[in-house]
Amino acid sequence: MKKIKVNLDKKSSASHDICIGHDILDRMGLIIAKNHPASRYIVITDSNVSAIHGESLLNKLKGIGLSADMIEFPAGEASKNISTVLGVVERMLRIGADRSSTLLALGGGVVGDITGMIASLYMRSLPYIQIPTTLMAQVDSSIGGKTAIDLPEGKNLLGTFHQPRGIFIDLKLLETLSDNEFNNGLMEVIKYGIIEDAGFFRFLEENMGKIRKRHDDVLEKIVESSCKIKKGIVEIDEKEQGLRRVLNFGHTIGHALEAASGYGISHGEAVAMGTVTAVRISERLHDLPAEDVVRIEHLIKAAGLPGRIPQTVATEEILSRLKMDKKKRGDTVHFVLLKKIGMPFINGGVQEQALRDAVEEMKR
Repeated sequence: MKKIKVNLDKKSSASHDICIGHDILDRMGLIIAKNHPASRYIVITDSNVSAIHGESLLNKLKGIGLSADMIEFPAGEASKNISTVLGVVERMLRIGADRSSTLLALGGGVVGDITGMIASLYMRSLPYIQIPTTLMAQVDSSIGGKTAIDLPEGKNLLGTFHQPRGIFIDLKLLETLSDNEFNNGLMEVIKYGIIEDAGFFRFLEENMGKIRKRHDDVLEKIVESSCKIKKGIVEIDEKEQGLRRVLNFGHTIGHALEAASGYGISHGEAVAMGTVTAVRISERLHDLPAEDVVRIEHLIKAAGLPGRIPQTVATEEILSRLKMDKKKRGDTVHFVLLKKIGMPFINGGVQEQALRDAVEEMKR
């Protein structure tokens, strides 16, 4: 099992380890018991993950003498709301959760976000541990301490920063992912190559066939590399005041697309569309080399992800959602754009007409 240390502003209470291995649930329970003692452990998961991994984890925890319970909620982005948060909190109260309890987030990004948010608020904060079960959560959403729920007006508009006490990444859990869900996670992996590491981008180009077949060696490589890139950025800018904003590459339009489609478009697909849009804007306004545009669009296609926005999503609805982006300053929506692969920058704002033109071009 490999360990990656996340060092946050020399605060030992916030710093933690990312542990990566294959089939590590047994060892994970022992490590949690030793390093994160609690009177009660509460596994929070969704209905899909509960059926596959929930009982197994719960039995492993109980098998080593830990007091453990499990709470599940319906799977899907539609559950990422205040009603789900309140429902989970009510069940926590019924089973006697208190400030000596620890929450375990077993699932993908929705589970991690909801669990982290509850942990930050319940009785003025509880410790929690991330056990991500999707590729997207393993390489991105479980790292960095962002928690959030959606509002009718947009995605992730209500949330907190609350760092986990540990992150346990079991690559074996990826075996149960559907191809679509796995491909969604690949978009976050591709993002790291685009914004940070041209060599990693090249590795993805050369090995996408093996990656999509989930060969163990390349899978471990892309997860470990992605975690190192993300943790390095988070260490420099934990609260997203500067550098960390580059992690939003492709996400500004991506989040607007998700909301505009009523979350009918998955996160990975939306970010893929948002990435290609951002790349086209970068080429048009900031001279991103045409070769880089072609390479990025080709890699996204090779990962089984879409490179065009559906005609059924209204352009005006997308632009309206952009105006409610949580990262805007005043009336200006800041975009992460690209000078070349591995060299992103924060744009001071893109004119509405240029956005409209880019979205319309992406729908053709």
